[in-house]
Amino acid sequence: MNRTTSNTEAELTVVGIDIGKDVFHLVGFDGNGKLAFRRKIRRLALEETFKTLPGCIVGMEACLSAHFVARTLRRLGHEPRIIPAKYAKPFAKGQKNDYNDAEAIAEAALRPNLRVVREKTQDELDLQAYHRIRSRLVSRRTATVNQIRAFLIEQGIAIRPGLRALRASLFDILKNRADEISPRMSDLIVGLYEDWLWLDKRIETITAEIEKIAAEQAACARLMSIPGVGPIISTALVAAIGDGEAFDRGRDFGAWLGLVPRQYSTGGRTVLGRISKQGNTYLRMLFIQAAKVIIMRPHNWEKFSFGTWLKEAAPRLHRNKLATALANKLARISWSVLRNGRSFDAHGEAVAI
Repeated sequence: MNRTTSNTEAELTVVGIDIGKDVFHLVGFDGNGKLAFRRKIRRLALEETFKTLPGCIVGMEACLSAHFVARTLRRLGHEPRIIPAKYAKPFAKGQKNDYNDAEAIAEAALRPNLRVVREKTQDELDLQAYHRIRSRLVSRRTATVNQIRAFLIEQGIAIRPGLRALRASLFDILKNRADEISPRMSDLIVGLYEDWLWLDKRIETITAEIEKIAAEQAACARLMSIPGVGPIISTALVAAIGDGEAFDRGRDFGAWLGLVPRQYSTGGRTVLGRISKQGNTYLRMLFIQAAKVIIMRPHNWEKFSFGTWLKEAAPRLHRNKLATALANKLARISWSVLRNGRSFDAHGEAVAI
């Protein structure tokens, strides 16, 4: 532990924290930008340590437990700033170690134009956890179904795509092709089917809880007035951005989701490529799925305020490009609905985005 005098700590301006599983590394700077202290503490000593420090800016990277640490420090009178890791990296000097990382975070926290991560409430973290669990269960169910199909194809048995088709024909296949499928393989497939049923039940339970939360929250109800947006997207959006205050406009939110072209421009020449795919992968996937559902039903387009744009864009854009463009529009509308606290009027004027 390397510390200076308490007088220097009294002039403390910013502290950078490198958050670890059990150990935190702290680096503090005074108002002149001089090193005030370096300190290594245990996680359990966090609150006791910052009680002795004057109120100051405390920077940390967005990572596991960052929101908990931020809430704890705010309660103690400090000003926590959660910084995306890629924004802190340019400030790193020398070789990588925990103290150098904490120093880089402290310097990044002082940048006036640096966009920080919005601090989540406990309710938002709980809602986000529901979505993380549901996403993992859906992924495991897909893997289980694919494994059943793979074992059957090894026996020369191909089944048309879709969960319903496989579920309806699986036991008839095992019965009618018993002379081709060994008893061991049949038992394995039946076991996988039981796993599938268990995953279905867990997914239904989590989904029902998410739908219950969506029905209770006014912000989710407003979001569900947007075409293609249901309980899953509305709750995921509220868990991710709250009321949208972290973004100045809907365009910024679309860029954060990675639904805008990647830019590589120099010398006054603008070069745009494919979508950047930055930000929240889960939310981007949900919005693109919603856009594809809308595109599948062209007879409903005229009901939407963006229906005219959709009709004009459909003939000249590839289906995937159209889905991405529509997803971007839905995301921007969603931000506007959250920020302005108004429902989407499908028959009125287009929402200002």
